[in-house]
Amino acid sequence: MTISVTEFIQTIRYQDIPEDVLAVMRRSLLDTIGVAAIGTTTRISNIVKEFARTQMPAGVDSAASRLLFSGLTVSPVGAAMAGAFTVDSIDAHDGYSKVKGHAGSGIFPAVIALIDDLLRQGKDVSSQDLLVALIIGYEVGYRSGLCMHGTVADYHTSGAWTAVGAAAAGAYLLKLDKEQTRHALGIAEYHGPRSQMMRCIDHPTMLRDGVGWGAPSGVSAAYMAQLGFTGAPAITAEGEEAKPYWDDLGQRWEVNNTHYKAYPVCRWAHPAIDAVQDLMKDNNLVSTDIERAQINTFHYATRLVKHAPKTMDELTYALAYPFAIMAVHGEIGPKQLQESILQDKEVQRISTATELVDDAHYTAISIDKRWADVTLFLNDGRELQSDARTPRGDPDNPLSDKEISDKFHLLADDIIGADRAHKIEALISEVNFDLPQLLTLITDKY
Repeated sequence: MTISVTEFIQTIRYQDIPEDVLAVMRRSLLDTIGVAAIGTTTRISNIVKEFARTQMPAGVDSAASRLLFSGLTVSPVGAAMAGAFTVDSIDAHDGYSKVKGHAGSGIFPAVIALIDDLLRQGKDVSSQDLLVALIIGYEVGYRSGLCMHGTVADYHTSGAWTAVGAAAAGAYLLKLDKEQTRHALGIAEYHGPRSQMMRCIDHPTMLRDGVGWGAPSGVSAAYMAQLGFTGAPAITAEGEEAKPYWDDLGQRWEVNNTHYKAYPVCRWAHPAIDAVQDLMKDNNLVSTDIERAQINTFHYATRLVKHAPKTMDELTYALAYPFAIMAVHGEIGPKQLQESILQDKEVQRISTATELVDDAHYTAISIDKRWADVTLFLNDGRELQSDARTPRGDPDNPLSDKEISDKFHLLADDIIGADRAHKIEALISEVNFDLPQLLTLITDKY
């Protein structure tokens, strides 16, 4: 039986959600908190937190939410914006290849901002409500994004459709009625940032993936609809063109297509990074053994910043440089997220000596997955070629629970302290956890 998106939001309950979907969301919750923790150290995060503090403050007797790992209080719209920019400032958050983007970086901060204000008001909100709201946000966001990419020529950033997902989550949490919910989705879709993804790729700056405006657009849409503002319909959720993307809503879960990143750079670079990591290990190589390298991959990946990124924003959307980091250092983690990595001479040498090849076959098949292969040309005359690769972390090649946990602690422990990080992980693992305690752990200043 087909149900509308508004009916889905109105009727879905925790007990209706399959265990595998709940497991994905607990994994995404932990993973995104880890990314948020290290994200608070970036210039992007610090700038936008100050912007939210001065331009979107919480007024007397008005809605208020705490900023992630800050202790500062601003409006929920400001908290959603600052939180989204913070998570998006470290490109290590979850995503979905077919929708060409990322849900958690926008949905998570929007949901946390809404819930923090509801709890401040003394409203009854549980950990189950948190998980349901996140699942609604991801599911509605993913389907809106799939429809958008399937019916619109331009390649939009994740902010365009996470706005709709955030509004859906907000409609659930604010207990909007059917008409208010419908208008919230329409407002969010209309006001959401239809920003151009390839501009972000060709000219990397602090704009990132659009979620910095997508999250607050979704939050504000829910609040506006609650007050009676109208905006329906959301054309990515209603009408004949949208119908194929929603026919099995509530029966099949797009949430289960969520993938997780092993490295804090654009996922388009990951298959080549995985390939060079394995070639180096399997053949006992060090970077000085490499004369040059070749990466065959899909078209979009070859448009990532080429060989000499000048800023950390450019490094995030690079291919040859993070590939070279893995060849030289054997890892891409917090130690490699320092600006000094941009002056690493050996990394610069390998990057400059790496050719990027736009492969038509990989372009044709890089729809649900991202493909690449790597050839290393060694100083001793040998040529070592990898198999065709897709990134680790896809649903059919997942990171293990231990790898997700290790990644969380790698990103969070040195920032917020190992004890606090372990408390967060332990809470999320509980079936019914203390929600106010979790929010205190992820909003208090470290």
